[in-house]
Amino acid sequence: MFTNRQIERYADVLLWGLKTARNASLKKNEIILIRYDLAAIKLVEILCQKIIRMGLHPIHRLLQTPNMEKDFYSLASLQQLTFIPPGEEELYNNLNGTIAILAPQSLTHLSKIDSSKIVQSLKAKKTLRNILDKREENGNFSWTLGMFPTRELATHAGMTEKEYANQIVNACFLNRTDPIAQWKLVYKKAQSIKKWLNQMKVKKYHIQSNNTDLEITPGEHRKWIGVSGHNIPSFEIFLSPDWRGTNGKYFADQPSYRSGNYVRGIRLEFKGGKVIRASAEKGKTFLKKQLAMDDGANKLGEFSLTDKSFSKINRFMANTLFDENYGGKYGNCHIALGASYSDTYNGKPSDLTKKRKKDLGLNDSALHWDIVNTEKKCVTAHLMSGRKKVIYENGKFKV
Repeated sequence: MFTNRQIERYADVLLWGLKTARNASLKKNEIILIRYDLAAIKLVEILCQKIIRMGLHPIHRLLQTPNMEKDFYSLASLQQLTFIPPGEEELYNNLNGTIAILAPQSLTHLSKIDSSKIVQSLKAKKTLRNILDKREENGNFSWTLGMFPTRELATHAGMTEKEYANQIVNACFLNRTDPIAQWKLVYKKAQSIKKWLNQMKVKKYHIQSNNTDLEITPGEHRKWIGVSGHNIPSFEIFLSPDWRGTNGKYFADQPSYRSGNYVRGIRLEFKGGKVIRASAEKGKTFLKKQLAMDDGANKLGEFSLTDKSFSKINRFMANTLFDENYGGKYGNCHIALGASYSDTYNGKPSDLTKKRKKDLGLNDSALHWDIVNTEKKCVTAHLMSGRKKVIYENGKFKV
């Protein structure tokens, strides 16, 4: 579905993303972990070759097949669900980067699994994620994420495999002679938007669409970030707000595939920062269990906006990596339930203690679930001066 040249370019773009996410060169003898589904093996082979030539140490790990994952959650005891292999923490404490390449062969294979078992496993692995978060805060680690087309993805998105692959090619600029030059241009434009947003002194943001009426408080010592190399593609500009100031209603018109489950038509109502009502047209039970995962799962970890002039994605892709970057007619906004991003703190993230994060209203959770709204919307900043300023309308930032 990709030409050899496009795969070569894709590998180069992913390595650009990994480097850009850390704002530093990849150094000789650093350790890079590649996680991947088997269908993406051709891209992984090219990546490994390039990583070796750079003097880095690639480690590759095949992700579980759908049957393996289903059997694990069906058969595992609590001890097996929460098991951390010997040496895993040592590896994470020495990793300098991870590249994940998703190419799923099934999107709904866990739909009949008790989702509380998935939650138990995720919570146990949070200690590993905490290690990488701290390494990233200290500038020793970065990550990026890409996707390879499969028949399963195309079917759930209502496309042929060729159409699906073309969406990836267009979104990642793989049809350009020099895709990295195009990514650098997007990066530069995003920098100017972030600078514009971060100069404002904002009390709260008001998001309005046909089915969303939500107020978000940015909080103290925050900054908008995004287009950082973390995801390929990534066109979103976002911040992690003070969860305590979230009030109102939010609707996700884009369906969501998460942990082998399908959820559609999510409606949430926030009061005093917490979800007080939650419903879904499909997957309501799964939604409720995700919200009950831990104390932070029913609170806001992220608010994001995508400018349609950046993104070439104009179809539902049945994968959050692309759906949260949807351009289309009206761009998109999304919120994430659960964990905040410490790099939206406008000081040194490495200075953030657990208490400091709590005091700033940065949320902590084993969950981070992006849910997307693509409706025509208006986002208004209520400034500290008492003035109001529309910052986003009809899918574009009002710079």
